[in-house]
Amino acid sequence: MDISIDFMRRIAQAAAAETLPRFRAQGAVANKEKGSFDPVTEADREAERAIRALISAEYPDHGILGEEHGSENISSRHVWVIDPIDGTRAFISGLPVWGTLVGLTIDGDAVAGMMAQPFTGELFYANASGSHYEGPGGPRKLTTRKTTKLAEATLFTTTPALFKGEARNRYDAFERQIQLARYGADCYAFAMIASGSVDIVADPGLKPYDIVALIPIIEKAGGVVTTFDGGPAENGGDVLAAATPELHAAAMAALRG
Repeated sequence: MDISIDFMRRIAQAAAAETLPRFRAQGAVANKEKGSFDPVTEADREAERAIRALISAEYPDHGILGEEHGSENISSRHVWVIDPIDGTRAFISGLPVWGTLVGLTIDGDAVAGMMAQPFTGELFYANASGSHYEGPGGPRKLTTRKTTKLAEATLFTTTPALFKGEARNRYDAFERQIQLARYGADCYAFAMIASGSVDIVADPGLKPYDIVALIPIIEKAGGVVTTFDGGPAENGGDVLAAATPELHAAAMAALRG
């Protein structure tokens, strides 16, 4: 099945109506994880509520998996996966590198997705017609860079601190082979692979709602998204995305050590 861009725009607008008024507004922040810090805001909860309402009205037989409000009907062949604010830490810090992620899986495969950044007025999306961008500069089809060598690549990771034990040693050796390494940016870094500005994102410990929406955006732009061992990324885990198959293979080998 195909998902229309009009429906994706409606989702983006409904989410933005909840997130934008609360961005840089110094609202209350709760912590979801005892002994650590996993922030959640009213914007997260209300944006997901608005998105779920639209999906349920349009596709009542489809399942939904959301970060803030759990799952419903996930035995369906069609399951929508929602992260209302990917990058809540950036959101509460006033940095516009967060985004609303909504993806659709059919029989477990990510087939359509969108990442909306309402503060910058950007929408990245993928459906049956390919991978596309709408925002400043005008609409265009997304295409990854053709980088094939680690020594010419730009790499993002949330933070090297997420790599533990021997994995950290392998990551450090990997980063030393890279031309430019930067940290943070959450979903925005993955979107930049599709747009041709970033070459690799390596992020351990992702949840399905962190990555499902981004998989088709990157893949339909020419990139590759898997786990570090080359498996499907729809269930999350340690996720590696790269601009080309050759670069992905090189990065995967480097991360294995």
